[in-house]
Amino acid sequence: MGGTGFWWTWRVLGSLLLVPGILGWGKEGHYTICKIAEGFLSEEALAAVKELLPASAKGDLAEVCSWPDEIRYSYHWRWSSPLHYVDTPDFKCNYKYCRDCHDSAGHKDRCVTAAIYNYSMQLSSGYHESISASGYNLTEALMFLSHFIGDVHQPLHVGFTGDEGGNTIIVRWYRRKTNLHHVWDNMIIESAVKTYYSKDLAIMIKAIERNITDGWFNVIPSWKICANNQTVCPNEHASESINLACKYAYRNATPGSTLTDDYFLSRLPVVEKRLAQSGVRLAATLNRIFSSQAKQIADA
Repeated sequence: MGGTGFWWTWRVLGSLLLVPGILGWGKEGHYTICKIAEGFLSEEALAAVKELLPASAKGDLAEVCSWPDEIRYSYHWRWSSPLHYVDTPDFKCNYKYCRDCHDSAGHKDRCVTAAIYNYSMQLSSGYHESISASGYNLTEALMFLSHFIGDVHQPLHVGFTGDEGGNTIIVRWYRRKTNLHHVWDNMIIESAVKTYYSKDLAIMIKAIERNITDGWFNVIPSWKICANNQTVCPNEHASESINLACKYAYRNATPGSTLTDDYFLSRLPVVEKRLAQSGVRLAATLNRIFSSQAKQIADA
């Protein structure tokens, strides 16, 4: 599935309705993903990222990776809400772009996978051509792409339509009442930082980075690759997420259940691996977009 057909702008999307309650990984998750990605950027990509970042980021991509969540509830940006997720029919543990990529009103190509195709195209064409001529805001495109690559790796961002990716499944996380989606966005990470990483997210990030260079070293090359030399491959990542949602997120998490150590300890490795994959794949995507070879192709 290529990026063609997804070249919409905010004006086209302006009529979308806000879908409440559906966020990406929490701020800590998105910060972790972008901090990991920074360590895998090529010199060319790092220079391009720093050039495009807003001044408020102070050269740190991780500082703005939660920006799409922060602005999505304002009137001007509410069109972006459906771009954070893609839902499958209930109990369908597989993802199909043509069937699933639509918003709640049924408008096609309005979901997280389409958004990834769109913003990668904007960055690639806008950066290697005339930025002013392209008409794209490449700073926003960079921040959206970095965030949405994270979102598509969160299993319940490719959850079931009927429960809104776990948002309507009310559970208890130990003693705290919450919903299943929030457990996967925030609470597994928060509990891990508190329990195993001395309440310091930086220590958790370092631990995941060590796993990338040690425990997952042999599979890292396969994480980076997109089939058929595509710049991005969100369909594959969405397929992974719905499989993990069925296998781990939804299992033993029925409405009214209390999730404690058994759930936490068996799901934490899944969360940490998805954070790692997100970071590695975000870096690989940005490396492809900003490579001098990509510019030569664009100029040909």
